[in-house]
Amino acid sequence: MPIRARRTPMSSRALVGAATAALMAALVPQASATSAPARESRPIYSYDNAVRESVWVDTGLDGDRDGRTDRVAVDIVRPREAAQRGRKVPVIMDASPYYACCGRGNESQKKTYDADGNPVQFPLYYDNYFVPRGYAFVAVDLAGTSRSDGCDDVGGRSDIQSAKAVVDWLNGRGRGYTTRTGTERARATGWSTGDTGMIGKSWDGTVANGVAATGVEGLKTIVPIGAISSWYDYYFAKGAPLYDSGPDWLSNYVNSPDARARCGHVQQRLVDDAPRTGDWTPLWDERDYVKDAHKVKASVFVVHGQQDLNVRAKHFGQWWDALAEHGVERKIWLSQTGHVDPFDFRRADWVRTLHRWFDHYLLGYDNGVDREPMADIERSPDRWTTDRVWPPRATATTTLRPGTGAAPGVGTLGLAPARPGATETFTDDPNLDELDWAAHVDASTPAKAGFISRPLTRDLRLSGSSTVTVTATPNTTSAHLTAVLVDLGPDTIRDYGAAGEGITTLTERTCWGASTTGDSACFKETKAKTTDVGFTVFSRGWADLGNWADAHQGRPLTPGKAHTITLDLAATDHVVPAGHRLALIVAGTDQYLIDPPASRPTLTLDLTRTSARLPLVGGAPAFLRATTGTVHPAAPRTAPQAGVTAPRPVPPIPGGSTR
Repeated sequence: MPIRARRTPMSSRALVGAATAALMAALVPQASATSAPARESRPIYSYDNAVRESVWVDTGLDGDRDGRTDRVAVDIVRPREAAQRGRKVPVIMDASPYYACCGRGNESQKKTYDADGNPVQFPLYYDNYFVPRGYAFVAVDLAGTSRSDGCDDVGGRSDIQSAKAVVDWLNGRGRGYTTRTGTERARATGWSTGDTGMIGKSWDGTVANGVAATGVEGLKTIVPIGAISSWYDYYFAKGAPLYDSGPDWLSNYVNSPDARARCGHVQQRLVDDAPRTGDWTPLWDERDYVKDAHKVKASVFVVHGQQDLNVRAKHFGQWWDALAEHGVERKIWLSQTGHVDPFDFRRADWVRTLHRWFDHYLLGYDNGVDREPMADIERSPDRWTTDRVWPPRATATTTLRPGTGAAPGVGTLGLAPARPGATETFTDDPNLDELDWAAHVDASTPAKAGFISRPLTRDLRLSGSSTVTVTATPNTTSAHLTAVLVDLGPDTIRDYGAAGEGITTLTERTCWGASTTGDSACFKETKAKTTDVGFTVFSRGWADLGNWADAHQGRPLTPGKAHTITLDLAATDHVVPAGHRLALIVAGTDQYLIDPPASRPTLTLDLTRTSARLPLVGGAPAFLRATTGTVHPAAPRTAPQAGVTAPRPVPPIPGGSTR
């Protein structure tokens, strides 16, 4: 268990040292002279006396066109005693664009330096915790950011090469220098084993995905947290724009002042080659890591919030499926939060698990972490379950079909197809969102079509990615579509739509590793921010109907003509309890989550050619059993509809409010 720190700042380094020593004693068992081979790294090195240095690694690119290849700044902290004894150590790396502009973690920590430019503070706890245990921690400024040359190109070649070049340098294949412009070489082979694990949340984790997809030698594992797997899917969903800006804005946001002055050509390319039409271009090919999953040699520990409305849950789903197809070793944690680091929603378990993960893949310890259940799923706030494999082997894609009901727009959802000629009609209202639709799912409202199962007689679990195929006839030349899956029934969930996205930050601190005067290992604690709801939207998908003929290119619609398109819904693992109902809602603009089309269309759905393919544990028989018989009296009944805090407009920054 962590040591509880005072609510006020530490009064002296001695107090910090005492807390750290107590923490180590609590976390680390003592070894005997006859003990078995090590199964856990232990804090045997001094963090205060660690080597802190900066190196500039040559990427081999000239992104800023200044006539010399770009060097990226690499700040390093590593155990001095290991180097003195000739012992090489593995590396934990976080490559980020945020170290100067925005900060990392729940407290937006930035790197700091002393008067001579030597690193003092490394954000987050990775350095404090792992350096005493025999690891080096390496913090890389992506090209164009902070103290690095070049230009940030938002997930492209420059971003990925910024980190890959460092992995190469750690393995003796690249060139590093002691200064940004000098010629004195710096080498890592004297202190580094070359074995590297990349970690990071959001953009940082995205870079880890991209570097792994190059197949670079020496990268042994990655831990992407809330990470992007394809940048097109960050900005668009089959042509439907998810944000009102493109990657040029984001590049400008993170670039250093010097880079902004010299990188106009990169900015222009991000405008010209990423059209707001939503058409797929070669720029997006370069930033699609899923297609290169077959190159991944590293193990992958995925962490994602199922209610992440910034880096939406489709990203982990398609990445996970591609890794599985190619037999990549992998593990996954899925929380109920939005865009939140596991350090802030399951701290003690996270640090313990991450410690064992790095010990196994970077130090080679046979601690069994690779044989434990593959998945941890948060079922309700702070209540977790595990699965040996994920999705469970009993999962089968099952086709559910909408049908008409007793009132317009309030239909049925089941295994039987709709009667021939059955239709439902709705008109896009860009001022409404998924919570508005779900709150009135049992009423005839003009902006949505809802399809609802019978009350369930037993729990029904969905595990994986869903698709919804829609055949719609518009009355205009443009239309955007949304499909959402809703659990209709009362529950207490994390309030993912509120500030904090499912957590509340407290004033009390806990300490995770060793501290120095300039780099504390003590961080603010958090607790779950919950809300009582009458329904839960648990999976979503969007599309521009104009992409009906080609997922990569849109075209004007023909009014009065039926068009068929398949919407990819975000991966999820959700249990709809007995007594609740499962609903599919099809509508137009999902306010704040996609941008509206040029027109305000009315669309008529052909229900015989509309269906949902859902990953049901137990398949169609499970759905049939859950929708027949009598609801048990003890089962929770559906309640007056109430939802989470309405989603806030999310800025297009992979990091969001809890970077």
